[in-house]
Amino acid sequence: MTTQNLEAAETALTDYEINETIEAIPVNHIEVIETVIGSLDSNDSAMVNHNEGGHLWKFQYGSAEVFVQLSGVTEEDTLTVWSVVLQLPAKNEPELMKKLLTMNWQDTLEARFAILENQIVVVASRSVADMEAGEISRSITIVATTADNNDDLLQAEYGL
Repeated sequence: MTTQNLEAAETALTDYEINETIEAIPVNHIEVIETVIGSLDSNDSAMVNHNEGGHLWKFQYGSAEVFVQLSGVTEEDTLTVWSVVLQLPAKNEPELMKKLLTMNWQDTLEARFAILENQIVVVASRSVADMEAGEISRSITIVATTADNNDDLLQAEYGL
């Protein structure tokens, strides 16, 4: 083996060891969530509630109030992000539901419109197993942006 080949092999092994070490570092979901919220919170309004049932954050993004819930820190726990965009009942609900289903197909990416306790919400939910920081950021950002882009329009067209 030449000196160049030996140096290349050592470099490749070092790169492999670094990548393996980076992949072995667990994501601190709470820190990532708080960093993302800090970057999106438009009114410096973020609030957090920690209890035995998990963690719940609330912040303002444009006209949307966004909630982020982490049910715990184990692989079996769930990250759920949601924002209310319209109260029910609403005007012309059949047309509204058709519009929301169409938007679910075309516009919401990993999020979706849903009904929660007589409210139309934008929601994204996922198990935290193998969830990386980018996925946490994406879920929060997609819900916040989708809600902010649609809440005023939906309220103007379908609100009572």
